[in-house]
Amino acid sequence: MSDLQSLYQEVILDHSRNPRHFGKPQQWTHHIRGQNPLCGDEIDLYVTLDEEKQVIRSIHFDGQGCSISIASASFMAEHLSGKSRTEALTWIQRFFQMVKTPFTEPLNEEEYGDLIVFGGVRAFPSRVKCATLAWHALESVLKGEGKEVITTE
Repeated sequence: MSDLQSLYQEVILDHSRNPRHFGKPQQWTHHIRGQNPLCGDEIDLYVTLDEEKQVIRSIHFDGQGCSISIASASFMAEHLSGKSRTEALTWIQRFFQMVKTPFTEPLNEEEYGDLIVFGGVRAFPSRVKCATLAWHALESVLKGEGKEVITTE
């Protein structure tokens, strides 16, 4: 394992063991539940949107899941809090694109930025659902769908 891969693994483990933005907040504007039946991951996502400014004020989550699912939700909440709705939807699509890019293809670190730490998930197709669960839930909130998300891809 390269030093860079080792660093990425450490970041994921840290977010899994010490998730950021974990727990039900006192206030929120949107709530959505997400499930990954394949792995048993379940999250409740709490989002505070400033509708007037179209900005995500905060993202919190609660639930249980594998280390990839928890780390990804933690990383997403930390990375996308404070972003505009448009910016967040762009990052969500980048994340989906990255984890679905064949493992044999190199990833452009400049294009994916900090998200690159989850690039290794591509080597384990069954774990992509774990990594994308929280992202699908946030996408549903931002698109105004607001229904429970069950990962199917």
